[in-house]
Amino acid sequence: MNFWWRSGTVLAVLLAPLAALYGALAAWQRRRTRPQRLAVPVVVVGNIVVGGAGKTPTTIALVRALQAAGWRPAVVSRGYGRRTTDVRAVTADSTAAEVGDEPLLIHRATGVPVMVGAQRVAAGRALLAARPDVNVVVADDGLQHHALARDAQLIVFDARGVGNGRLLPAGPLREPLPAALPPRTWVIYNAPAPSTPLPGACAVRRLAGAVSLADWHRGTAARAEALADMAATSRHAPLWAAAGIAEPERFFAMLEAAGIAITRLPLPDHAPLNQPPWPIGATVLVTEKDAVKLPPSMPGVWVVPLDFSLPSATVTAVLAALHHEP
Repeated sequence: MNFWWRSGTVLAVLLAPLAALYGALAAWQRRRTRPQRLAVPVVVVGNIVVGGAGKTPTTIALVRALQAAGWRPAVVSRGYGRRTTDVRAVTADSTAAEVGDEPLLIHRATGVPVMVGAQRVAAGRALLAARPDVNVVVADDGLQHHALARDAQLIVFDARGVGNGRLLPAGPLREPLPAALPPRTWVIYNAPAPSTPLPGACAVRRLAGAVSLADWHRGTAARAEALADMAATSRHAPLWAAAGIAEPERFFAMLEAAGIAITRLPLPDHAPLNQPPWPIGATVLVTEKDAVKLPPSMPGVWVVPLDFSLPSATVTAVLAALHHEP
């Protein structure tokens, strides 16, 4: 929906009545929803716009910050794109088709319990029943899931901001941009600078290095030297770069900023990779979100993880909002 990100388009104006209906229905649904609490504090990570703005790396960074502060976190997520509908735990043997690519990546990256389910309250209760040692739950992509009460929430924006500022389907907004932030709410900008009028802080986002797909599956860390080697190699022939994320260009631009010449292969967000779309025998760079869908034995694939850090002031404020020591 390219017109979502441009102001003054005719199509956006024509869709304005449907956007008004969407807003009215969403407001009615929220009024009639009674939030339910879990037995532990809940921190929600989400965004106001449709699609990805950096929720998954924010969730991973938040979980790691909670772990560093002594908390025992776990994650609940819808598991978008999975072929199953039940509430189920993510395990080391789970597939993206069973639990969704993002929950699988979160579990792999952090090692914390992750439970998927369309109803986050049910997922949270199942998680706590299975893991009574957990003392804080992070709800991935839970901003509009008002049935789950929350103690704090992070709203994530990328450089696109709110686009044309209209509600679905006339624009990209799931809900109106608030005039002021609700209590215990913080904005994270996955961008070099704030992209909306809301006060917030910018995350630090850079490439962590590269590691072969087989080694990545074994838990081997990415190396910056590997990226430098690829930059040298790509001077003779561009490498392939594939990304099945909401904004593939973000990944491609970071590779090029690292000096790597690439042939772009943008894929739909959450794209299945049963049949790799790059040429046989090619050397291809992929995101971690795509790597979880590929078998370790696939040759020529290198994983390029993100090094994503939350602003320290935001982490301190979230920890304070949890009210008590872990």
